Amino acid sequence: MTKFTAFNIFLIGVGGQGIGLLSEILIRAIDYSGQRCIGVDTHGLAQRGGVVSSHIKIGDVNSPLVLPGDVNLALALERHEAARALNYLKDNGILVYYNTSWQPLPVRLGKEPEIKEEEIESTARQRNISVFKVKYALPDSRMQNIALLGVVAKNNLVPGVEPKHYLMAMEDLMSERVYSANKEIFESILEAR
Repeated sequence: MTKFTAFNIFLIGVGGQGIGLLSEILIRAIDYSGQRCIGVDTHGLAQRGGVVSSHIKIGDVNSPLVLPGDVNLALALERHEAARALNYLKDNGILVYYNTSWQPLPVRLGKEPEIKEEEIESTARQRNISVFKVKYALPDSRMQNIALLGVVAKNNLVPGVEPKHYLMAMEDLMSERVYSANKEIFESILEAR
């Protein structure tokens, strides 16, 4: 069992992207690894494409909420949310994001520009943040969260948590058919070169 003062994880996306499921998989996988963790979700206007975020802390901690500038690992399910997640990361933190754009309302209305991946990379370089840009041809866009999870597992980004822990958590939370399809995506990412 690995012990930390705290290892903070921040997840962000928009309603319908599976942040809640991704958060629950992470929490269960951390638990399966024998570590203590706590977490909380904020849903906002989740059913209307609004921002959804989850906060997870590993270690001997009392509050699940993470603060801007205090996150070790941030996961974002699209570029605009990745840009927001950068505000939560510590210098030298890690950002994993799905490289797509769901264009928030201000962008669609022409009031704000669309975030480009170069902007994310520039900010990350200035703060020495490691970036994992994820983009896979998925059979279902609802599997973007599992694609991120596969990248997290492949690169051992959550200390002490092994691929088998993620699979155990997924099996707990998914029907057999859904688990089988998601397991295939997860394992293909683990095996990719």
